[in-house]
Amino acid sequence: MNSATRTRLLTAAILIPLVVLAIWYGPNWLIAVLCGIVSIAAMLEFFSVAARQGVEAYRPWSCLAAAGIVALQWYEARMASVIRLSDLLDRSPKVTLEIILFGFAFGVAIIALGSSRKLTEVLPSISVSAAGIIYIVLPFSAVIRLHGVDILGPQLLLFTVVMVWVGDTAAYFVGKSIGRWKLAPEISPNKTWEGAIANFLGALFVAAVFGYFMKLQPAHMLAMAVVGSLAGQIGDLFESAWKRSAGVKDSGTILPGHGGMLDRIDALILAAPAVWYYFEWVVLKKYK
Repeated sequence: MNSATRTRLLTAAILIPLVVLAIWYGPNWLIAVLCGIVSIAAMLEFFSVAARQGVEAYRPWSCLAAAGIVALQWYEARMASVIRLSDLLDRSPKVTLEIILFGFAFGVAIIALGSSRKLTEVLPSISVSAAGIIYIVLPFSAVIRLHGVDILGPQLLLFTVVMVWVGDTAAYFVGKSIGRWKLAPEISPNKTWEGAIANFLGALFVAAVFGYFMKLQPAHMLAMAVVGSLAGQIGDLFESAWKRSAGVKDSGTILPGHGGMLDRIDALILAAPAVWYYFEWVVLKKYK
């Protein structure tokens, strides 16, 4: 075992128990705080990759908008899980996602117009700033909603995270050992169809195990695994394409042996909302 592999395993051995403990025992506000830290760190790495291509994002304003999205998701999760004793909150002004995105667009427009940057740099800067919010923070914030589903929330989020972990691990080892057919050679030369199938089967296995404890219908567990695995693999490929366009191997170096934060959550960014929306639109609909 080489030193790089040992470093990778050591980092995983430290982080995995911490993540599991936070999900299982932590309150929803803690998940929201961790989501904010992780998503903003990943977004800043996304901006750093863009900077290598000569495009500088409006970082402070984007971080403020990201914090607003995370706070809103925590608020929505909290309101969905408590019994309202009065209609006071119903009469109070609502801060919605549309308002936050409008505030981001309005603010970044003012910053751009008042900036000393060349006009040829303004539009790319606005575009990459918006991309960081829409591609990373907004979908990843679904982890807060997953965790906030009453007593089932921690199980639901842990299922999603473990599904991604097992799928990625299965894809890595199967692709490395027997992978022959390249999945997307121009984007990620090491990814294979055999690995993608192993990822999918690993997700189904996790769904079967968690379904036994979560007491949800097997069809729903398998369906969430299907949409989660497919969305996660697309998210992984998209992040690889983003890095390759800038000629970088990793999005950062914050996690020894694993690269950057964005490298670690690339699959979860799309897998989490895929599982959440299936659960909200299909599973919860039965009980409404």
